[in-house]
Amino acid sequence: MNIENTSIENLLLIRQFRLDDARGVFVKTFHDTTMKAHGIDFHCKESIYSVSSKDVIRGMHFHHPPHQHAKIVFCTQGSILDVALDLRKNSATSGQYFSTELSFANNHALYIPAGFAHGFLTTTETATAYYFIDGEYASASDDGIRYDSFGFDWGVENPILSPRDLQFQTLENFNSPF
Repeated sequence: MNIENTSIENLLLIRQFRLDDARGVFVKTFHDTTMKAHGIDFHCKESIYSVSSKDVIRGMHFHHPPHQHAKIVFCTQGSILDVALDLRKNSATSGQYFSTELSFANNHALYIPAGFAHGFLTTTETATAYYFIDGEYASASDDGIRYDSFGFDWGVENPILSPRDLQFQTLENFNSPF
């Protein structure tokens, strides 16, 4: 497992350990010692996965304090274009985004600290995105930023979004608590 910095401070790309042999594939998705060596003290409190069809955009989601949380996201089937948006007011990269492909083929994961909105686009016929989260879902703190309000080109003409995701506020109108 290798961990690399991205263009946004504290947002890290994780190259998961993978072994392919005659039996199939073995992937190590989390290794505490490696994470801690890179400054990540992560305690998983919730684990979820979603299965999405091609051109589905899920996001841009986050939790307000005091229920903010970090997450580690990876794809166990298919491929997604994963996007993290920095909402931290005092960050040098506040309002900036980072995107990367997460797929079964590349075994990459993204560590997304608290203070970021997160979303993804499914780029294959179906994809399974898996999340480790260091907090638990709290409906009163659940929120988002509208997917098309922060300058990112999703590269899809007719994305499929939930009614909830379409009602999120724009980044311009967001007053960050982070």
